[in-house]
Amino acid sequence: MDRRTLASSSSSTSSSSVNPPPAEDAWYNTYLNLLPQSQSLHSSSRAVIPIEISRVNQVDAGRLDIEMSAMLKEQLVKVFSLMKPGMLFQYEPELDAFLEFLIWRFSIWVDKPTPGNALMNLRYRDERAVEARGKVRTGLEGPGLTVSQKIWYCVATVGGQYIWARLQSFSAFRRWGDTEQRSLARRSWHLLQRIEGFCKAASFGNLLVFLLTGRYRSLIERALKARLVYGSPHMNRAVSFEYMNRQLVWNEFSEMLLLLLPLLNSSSVKKLLQPFSKDKSSNLEGDEALCPICQATPSTPFLALPCQHRYCYYCLRTRCSATMAFRCSRCSEPVVAMQRHGSSSSNITR
Repeated sequence: MDRRTLASSSSSTSSSSVNPPPAEDAWYNTYLNLLPQSQSLHSSSRAVIPIEISRVNQVDAGRLDIEMSAMLKEQLVKVFSLMKPGMLFQYEPELDAFLEFLIWRFSIWVDKPTPGNALMNLRYRDERAVEARGKVRTGLEGPGLTVSQKIWYCVATVGGQYIWARLQSFSAFRRWGDTEQRSLARRSWHLLQRIEGFCKAASFGNLLVFLLTGRYRSLIERALKARLVYGSPHMNRAVSFEYMNRQLVWNEFSEMLLLLLPLLNSSSVKKLLQPFSKDKSSNLEGDEALCPICQATPSTPFLALPCQHRYCYYCLRTRCSATMAFRCSRCSEPVVAMQRHGSSSSNITR
Protein backbone atom coordinates (compact mmCIF):
# COMPACT_ATOMS: atom_id res chain seq x y z
CA MET A 1 0.00 0.00 0.00
CA ASP A 2 2.79 2.35 0.92
CA ARG A 3 4.68 1.47 -2.25
CA ARG A 4 1.66 2.32 -4.43
CA THR A 5 1.25 5.64 -2.64
CA LEU A 6 4.91 6.59 -3.16
CA ALA A 7 4.85 5.57 -6.81
CA SER A 8 1.75 7.63 -7.50
CA SER A 9 3.18 10.69 -5.74
CA SER A 10 6.51 10.49 -7.62
CA SER A 11 4.77 10.16 -10.98
CA SER A 12 2.60 13.18 -10.25
CA THR A 13 5.59 15.36 -9.24
CA SER A 14 7.60 14.36 -12.33
CA SER A 15 4.72 15.13 -14.65
CA SER A 16 4.20 18.54 -13.07
CA SER A 17 7.95 19.47 -13.27
CA VAL A 18 8.25 18.80 -17.01
CA ASN A 19 7.30 22.00 -19.03
CA PRO A 20 5.74 21.90 -22.45
CA PRO A 21 8.17 22.60 -25.38
CA PRO A 22 8.36 26.29 -26.64
CA ALA A 23 6.88 27.37 -29.87
CA GLU A 24 8.98 27.29 -33.01
CA ASP A 25 9.03 31.09 -33.48
CA ALA A 26 9.59 31.97 -29.81
CA TRP A 27 13.26 32.84 -30.33
CA TYR A 28 12.36 35.11 -33.24
CA ASN A 29 9.79 36.96 -31.14
CA THR A 30 12.36 37.42 -28.39
CA TYR A 31 14.84 38.78 -30.95
CA LEU A 32 12.30 41.31 -32.21
CA ASN A 33 11.58 42.42 -28.64
CA LEU A 34 15.28 42.96 -27.82
CA LEU A 35 16.24 44.53 -31.16
CA PRO A 36 15.33 48.17 -30.25
CA GLN A 37 17.36 48.02 -27.05
CA SER A 38 20.32 46.57 -28.93
CA GLN A 39 20.14 49.29 -31.58
CA SER A 40 19.97 52.03 -28.96
CA LEU A 41 23.02 50.67 -27.16
CA HIS A 42 24.91 50.30 -30.43
CA SER A 43 24.09 53.84 -31.56
CA SER A 44 25.15 55.28 -28.20
CA SER A 45 28.47 53.48 -28.45
CA ARG A 46 28.95 54.90 -31.98
CA ALA A 47 28.59 58.55 -30.87
CA VAL A 48 30.85 61.09 -32.57
CA ILE A 49 34.20 61.25 -30.85
CA PRO A 50 34.88 64.79 -29.62
CA ILE A 51 38.15 65.91 -31.20
CA GLU A 52 40.20 69.05 -30.62
CA ILE A 53 41.87 70.65 -33.62
CA SER A 54 44.72 72.98 -32.74
CA ARG A 55 43.60 76.58 -33.05
CA VAL A 56 47.17 77.64 -33.80
CA ASN A 57 47.29 75.27 -36.78
CA GLN A 58 44.06 76.67 -38.18
CA VAL A 59 45.16 80.30 -37.83
CA ASP A 60 48.60 79.52 -39.24
CA ALA A 61 46.99 77.81 -42.23
CA GLY A 62 45.00 80.96 -42.99
CA ARG A 63 48.10 83.14 -42.71
CA LEU A 64 50.07 80.81 -44.98
CA ASP A 65 47.32 80.98 -47.60
CA ILE A 66 47.46 84.78 -47.49
CA GLU A 67 51.25 84.73 -47.85
CA MET A 68 50.98 82.31 -50.76
CA SER A 69 48.54 84.60 -52.52
CA ALA A 70 50.87 87.56 -51.90
CA MET A 71 53.82 85.65 -53.36
CA LEU A 72 51.86 84.76 -56.48
CA LYS A 73 50.75 88.36 -56.83
CA GLU A 74 54.32 89.61 -56.52
CA GLN A 75 55.51 87.25 -59.25
CA LEU A 76 52.62 88.22 -61.51
CA VAL A 77 53.34 91.93 -61.02
CA LYS A 78 56.96 91.36 -62.03
CA VAL A 79 55.75 90.05 -65.39
CA PHE A 80 54.20 93.48 -66.13
CA SER A 81 57.08 95.48 -64.65
CA LEU A 82 58.23 96.75 -68.08
CA MET A 83 54.78 97.99 -69.04
CA LYS A 84 53.19 101.33 -68.25
CA PRO A 85 53.62 102.22 -64.54
CA GLY A 86 50.42 102.07 -62.55
CA MET A 87 48.55 100.06 -65.15
CA LEU A 88 47.86 97.18 -62.77
CA PHE A 89 46.77 99.46 -59.94
CA GLN A 90 43.32 100.04 -61.39
CA TYR A 91 42.89 96.29 -61.94
CA GLU A 92 44.16 95.20 -58.53
CA PRO A 93 40.78 93.79 -57.32
CA GLU A 94 40.50 91.69 -60.47
CA LEU A 95 44.06 90.43 -60.00
CA ASP A 96 43.38 89.42 -56.41
CA ALA A 97 40.15 87.69 -57.39
CA PHE A 98 41.92 85.81 -60.19
CA LEU A 99 44.63 84.53 -57.84
CA GLU A 100 42.07 83.49 -55.23
CA PHE A 101 40.11 81.67 -57.92
CA LEU A 102 43.23 79.79 -59.04
CA ILE A 103 43.96 78.66 -55.49
CA TRP A 104 40.33 77.55 -55.05
CA ARG A 105 40.23 75.79 -58.43
CA PHE A 106 43.30 73.64 -57.86
CA SER A 107 42.71 72.92 -54.17
CA ILE A 108 39.17 72.94 -52.79
CA TRP A 109 37.38 72.19 -56.05
CA VAL A 110 39.39 68.98 -56.61
CA ASP A 111 39.07 67.87 -52.96
CA LYS A 112 42.62 68.89 -52.05
CA PRO A 113 43.72 71.11 -49.16
CA THR A 114 44.92 74.63 -49.77
CA PRO A 115 48.69 75.23 -49.48
CA GLY A 116 48.35 76.45 -45.91
CA ASN A 117 46.08 73.58 -44.91
CA ALA A 118 48.45 71.07 -46.49
CA LEU A 119 51.39 72.40 -44.47
CA MET A 120 49.35 72.25 -41.28
CA ASN A 121 47.91 68.77 -42.05
CA LEU A 122 44.34 70.05 -42.32
CA ARG A 123 41.43 69.44 -44.65
CA TYR A 124 37.82 70.55 -44.95
CA ARG A 125 35.06 68.20 -43.77
CA ASP A 126 31.31 68.44 -44.23
CA GLU A 127 30.12 68.57 -40.63
CA ARG A 128 26.48 67.99 -41.56
CA ALA A 129 27.19 64.56 -43.04
CA VAL A 130 29.24 63.57 -40.00
CA GLU A 131 26.40 64.38 -37.61
CA ALA A 132 23.94 62.35 -39.66
CA ARG A 133 26.17 59.32 -40.28
CA GLY A 134 27.91 58.82 -36.93
CA LYS A 135 30.40 56.27 -38.35
CA VAL A 136 33.67 57.11 -36.62
CA ARG A 137 36.89 55.43 -35.64
CA THR A 138 39.31 58.24 -34.80
CA GLY A 139 36.96 61.22 -34.95
CA LEU A 140 38.57 62.50 -38.17
CA GLU A 141 36.43 60.54 -40.62
CA GLY A 142 33.88 62.22 -42.76
CA PRO A 143 33.35 63.24 -46.37
CA GLY A 144 34.75 66.37 -47.92
CA LEU A 145 32.74 69.32 -49.07
CA THR A 146 29.87 68.83 -51.46
CA VAL A 147 29.68 70.52 -54.84
CA SER A 148 27.23 73.12 -53.55
CA GLN A 149 29.48 73.91 -50.59
CA LYS A 150 32.47 74.35 -52.90
CA ILE A 151 30.56 76.68 -55.19
CA TRP A 152 29.21 78.78 -52.34
CA TYR A 153 32.71 78.92 -50.84
CA CYS A 154 34.03 80.32 -54.13
CA VAL A 155 31.16 82.79 -54.39
CA ALA A 156 31.74 84.06 -50.84
CA THR A 157 35.54 84.21 -50.82
CA VAL A 158 36.28 85.19 -54.42
CA GLY A 159 33.14 86.94 -55.62
CA GLY A 160 32.19 88.52 -52.30
CA GLN A 161 35.60 90.02 -51.66
CA TYR A 162 35.85 91.29 -55.24
CA ILE A 163 32.43 92.96 -55.15
CA TRP A 164 33.14 94.55 -51.77
CA ALA A 165 36.54 95.88 -52.91
CA ARG A 166 35.01 97.36 -56.04
CA LEU A 167 32.18 98.97 -54.07
CA GLN A 168 34.61 100.60 -51.68
CA SER A 169 36.87 101.93 -54.44
CA PHE A 170 33.90 103.17 -56.49
CA SER A 171 32.29 104.92 -53.52
CA ALA A 172 35.58 106.53 -52.54
CA PHE A 173 36.22 107.69 -56.12
CA ARG A 174 32.71 109.10 -56.45
CA ARG A 175 32.92 110.65 -52.97
CA TRP A 176 29.62 109.33 -51.75
CA GLY A 177 30.44 110.37 -48.22
CA ASP A 178 30.74 114.10 -48.99
CA THR A 179 28.02 116.35 -47.69
CA GLU A 180 27.63 117.97 -51.12
CA GLN A 181 26.46 114.73 -52.65
CA ARG A 182 22.84 113.79 -53.18
CA SER A 183 20.84 112.09 -50.46
CA LEU A 184 20.87 108.73 -52.30
CA ALA A 185 24.68 108.68 -52.48
CA ARG A 186 25.01 109.61 -48.81
CA ARG A 187 22.51 106.93 -47.81
CA SER A 188 24.40 104.35 -49.84
CA TRP A 189 27.63 105.42 -48.15
CA HIS A 190 26.11 105.12 -44.68
CA LEU A 191 24.66 101.74 -45.62
CA LEU A 192 28.09 100.50 -46.68
CA GLN A 193 29.59 101.74 -43.43
CA ARG A 194 26.92 99.96 -41.40
CA ILE A 195 27.38 96.73 -43.34
CA GLU A 196 31.13 96.92 -42.78
CA GLY A 197 30.65 97.54 -39.07
CA PHE A 198 28.20 94.67 -38.78
CA CYS A 199 30.59 92.30 -40.57
CA LYS A 200 33.45 93.32 -38.31
CA ALA A 201 31.32 92.80 -35.20
CA ALA A 202 30.14 89.40 -36.45
CA SER A 203 33.72 88.40 -37.28
CA PHE A 204 34.85 89.41 -33.80
CA GLY A 205 32.05 87.37 -32.24
CA ASN A 206 32.96 84.40 -34.42
CA LEU A 207 36.58 84.77 -33.31
CA LEU A 208 35.56 84.56 -29.67
CA VAL A 209 33.48 81.45 -30.34
CA PHE A 210 36.36 79.95 -32.33
CA LEU A 211 38.79 80.53 -29.46
CA LEU A 212 36.29 78.87 -27.11
CA THR A 213 35.32 75.84 -29.19
CA GLY A 214 38.08 75.53 -31.79
CA ARG A 215 35.61 75.28 -34.71
CA TYR A 216 35.02 77.49 -37.77
CA ARG A 217 37.67 80.20 -37.89
CA SER A 218 35.59 82.37 -40.26
CA LEU A 219 31.93 83.22 -40.80
CA ILE A 220 31.98 81.54 -44.23
CA GLU A 221 33.10 78.24 -42.76
CA ARG A 222 30.46 78.47 -40.03
CA ALA A 223 27.68 79.22 -42.52
CA LEU A 224 28.71 76.34 -44.80
CA LYS A 225 29.44 73.91 -41.92
CA ALA A 226 32.91 73.37 -43.40
CA ARG A 227 35.11 72.33 -40.50
CA LEU A 228 38.87 71.96 -40.58
CA VAL A 229 40.09 68.58 -39.29
CA TYR A 230 43.39 66.76 -39.47
CA GLY A 231 44.02 65.07 -42.79
CA SER A 232 46.05 62.26 -41.22
CA PRO A 233 45.92 61.29 -37.52
CA HIS A 234 49.61 60.27 -37.51
CA MET A 235 51.16 63.14 -39.46
CA ASN A 236 53.05 65.96 -37.79
CA ARG A 237 52.83 69.58 -38.85
CA ALA A 238 55.32 70.61 -41.52
CA VAL A 239 56.34 73.84 -39.77
CA SER A 240 58.00 73.01 -36.46
CA PHE A 241 57.49 75.07 -33.33
CA GLU A 242 61.27 75.40 -32.95
CA TYR A 243 61.53 77.32 -36.22
CA MET A 244 58.56 79.51 -35.32
CA ASN A 245 59.96 80.28 -31.87
CA ARG A 246 63.31 81.25 -33.38
CA GLN A 247 61.59 83.55 -35.85
CA LEU A 248 59.54 85.18 -33.10
CA VAL A 249 62.61 85.73 -30.90
CA TRP A 250 64.62 87.36 -33.69
CA ASN A 251 61.65 89.47 -34.74
CA GLU A 252 61.16 90.82 -31.21
CA PHE A 253 64.90 91.36 -30.80
CA SER A 254 65.12 93.38 -34.02
CA GLU A 255 62.13 95.50 -32.99
CA MET A 256 63.77 96.18 -29.62
CA LEU A 257 66.99 97.29 -31.35
CA LEU A 258 65.07 99.57 -33.70
CA LEU A 259 63.44 101.15 -30.67
CA LEU A 260 66.57 101.59 -28.54
CA LEU A 261 69.24 102.54 -31.10
CA PRO A 262 67.88 106.07 -31.79
CA LEU A 263 67.93 106.74 -28.03
CA LEU A 264 71.62 105.88 -27.63
CA ASN A 265 74.35 108.54 -27.80
CA SER A 266 76.98 107.39 -30.28
CA SER A 267 79.76 109.42 -28.71
CA SER A 268 79.02 107.96 -25.28
CA VAL A 269 79.08 104.44 -26.68
CA LYS A 270 82.39 105.10 -28.44
CA LYS A 271 83.84 106.54 -25.27
CA LEU A 272 82.67 103.51 -23.33
CA LEU A 273 84.30 101.12 -25.82
CA GLN A 274 87.45 103.18 -26.31
CA PRO A 275 89.47 101.53 -23.47
CA PHE A 276 88.92 98.14 -25.12
CA SER A 277 90.13 99.29 -28.54
CA LYS A 278 93.40 97.70 -29.72
CA ASP A 279 94.47 100.38 -32.20
CA LYS A 280 93.87 103.31 -29.90
CA SER A 281 97.44 104.64 -30.11
CA SER A 282 97.55 104.51 -33.92
CA ASN A 283 94.32 106.47 -34.38
CA LEU A 284 94.84 108.90 -31.52
CA GLU A 285 96.54 111.59 -33.61
CA GLY A 286 93.95 111.38 -36.36
CA ASP A 287 91.07 111.54 -33.88
CA GLU A 288 92.51 114.67 -32.26
CA ALA A 289 92.10 116.57 -35.52
CA LEU A 290 88.41 115.64 -35.81
CA CYS A 291 85.45 117.03 -33.93
CA PRO A 292 84.43 114.39 -31.38
CA ILE A 293 80.75 115.20 -31.94
CA CYS A 294 80.33 115.16 -35.74
CA GLN A 295 83.55 113.25 -36.50
CA ALA A 296 84.50 115.75 -39.22
CA THR A 297 87.32 118.23 -39.67
CA PRO A 298 86.20 121.49 -37.99
CA SER A 299 85.66 124.29 -40.51
CA THR A 300 85.58 126.81 -37.67
CA PRO A 301 87.64 125.17 -34.93
CA PHE A 302 87.10 126.12 -31.32
CA LEU A 303 88.80 124.80 -28.20
CA ALA A 304 86.97 123.59 -25.12
CA LEU A 305 88.44 125.07 -21.97
CA PRO A 306 90.22 124.09 -19.87
CA CYS A 307 90.99 120.74 -21.62
CA GLN A 308 91.98 122.40 -24.96
CA HIS A 309 90.26 119.77 -27.14
CA ARG A 310 89.21 120.86 -30.61
CA TYR A 311 85.54 121.08 -31.67
CA CYS A 312 83.41 122.58 -34.39
CA TYR A 313 82.00 125.90 -33.25
CA TYR A 314 78.38 124.96 -33.89
CA CYS A 315 78.75 121.49 -32.30
CA LEU A 316 80.36 122.84 -29.14
CA ARG A 317 78.06 125.85 -28.90
CA THR A 318 74.95 123.70 -29.32
CA ARG A 319 76.04 121.23 -26.64
CA CYS A 320 76.98 123.95 -24.19
CA SER A 321 73.67 125.74 -24.74
CA ALA A 322 71.66 122.54 -24.35
CA THR A 323 73.51 121.31 -21.25
CA MET A 324 74.91 123.72 -18.69
CA ALA A 325 77.15 121.03 -17.19
CA PHE A 326 78.46 119.74 -20.52
CA ARG A 327 81.56 117.58 -20.26
CA CYS A 328 84.18 117.09 -22.93
CA SER A 329 83.49 114.07 -25.09
CA ARG A 330 87.17 113.07 -25.02
CA CYS A 331 88.23 113.51 -21.40
CA SER A 332 84.89 114.00 -19.58
CA GLU A 333 86.16 117.24 -18.04
CA PRO A 334 83.56 119.97 -17.49
CA VAL A 335 83.63 122.66 -20.19
CA VAL A 336 83.55 126.10 -18.61
CA ALA A 337 84.37 128.19 -21.70
CA MET A 338 85.28 128.00 -25.39
CA GLN A 339 88.03 129.75 -27.37
CA ARG A 340 88.70 130.12 -31.07
CA HIS A 341 91.65 128.02 -32.16
CA GLY A 342 94.77 130.12 -32.73
CA SER A 343 93.40 133.29 -31.11
CA SER A 344 94.56 135.05 -27.97
CA SER A 345 93.24 134.35 -24.51
CA SER A 346 91.13 137.51 -24.65
CA ASN A 347 88.68 135.88 -27.13
CA ILE A 348 87.13 133.48 -24.63
CA THR A 349 83.42 132.77 -24.82
CA ARG A 350 81.65 131.57 -21.72
